Amino acid sequence: MKLILENVSKAFDNKQIIEQANFTFEQGKIYGLLGRNGAGKTTLFNCISKNILPDAGSIILEKNGEQHTNFENTNIGFVYTTPHLPAFMTAYEFVRFFIDINKERIQQLKTPEAYLTSVGIDLSDQHRLLKDFSHGMQNKVQMLVSLMVEPPVLLLDEPLTSFDVVAAHEMKELILKAKTNSIVIFSTHILQLAQDLCDEVVLLHHKKLIGVASERIHDRDFEEEVVQLLTDEATEQEAEV
Repeated sequence: MKLILENVSKAFDNKQIIEQANFTFEQGKIYGLLGRNGAGKTTLFNCISKNILPDAGSIILEKNGEQHTNFENTNIGFVYTTPHLPAFMTAYEFVRFFIDINKERIQQLKTPEAYLTSVGIDLSDQHRLLKDFSHGMQNKVQMLVSLMVEPPVLLLDEPLTSFDVVAAHEMKELILKAKTNSIVIFSTHILQLAQDLCDEVVLLHHKKLIGVASERIHDRDFEEEVVQLLTDEATEQEAEV
């Protein structure tokens, strides 16, 4: 399975955010999307998830050798930096509701209690309203429901910023497992996290996507190289590093 971006462009108010971006993402890999603030990482995720339409280019999901551009947005799991959850429901009610409407998409059905416990939500918290959860706990629930359905493409926008050390470790383990059945792409500003989790790193710089060779990710000078690339204002057309 592959996610193929071909000449994808997007602008807002005559400001070009992404311009003829090309890249192919593959199942079985975790990709770290790195870029400076305002580079367009969330915009790119919104284009892939069909929350917004690109101005030009194609976003193709390839399954079993067949390419689809009109794929359903249910093929994309999107975990936002700011959780999007129904504040009027408890965690238990929300997960039970999610299971009810997605039974056919969930490969391994469990009880709401089992799912919530698996991401560190204690039984004593499972019947609290989501609006009373901390930001980190809300993010756990949001990530949980995205992982439950094992979507072909899983987008994680700054997924671990609100977690404590223990919770971040738990989430890392879940993300690593997710790549078995999904194409996993997460945006982050934390280079160490990219090195820990990623099979490949992709830079969004000068409106384009630039792949960093996978064998370079664990080099001693990886951080220095990435910083140099992202501060290079002179180079518009970098080749693969």
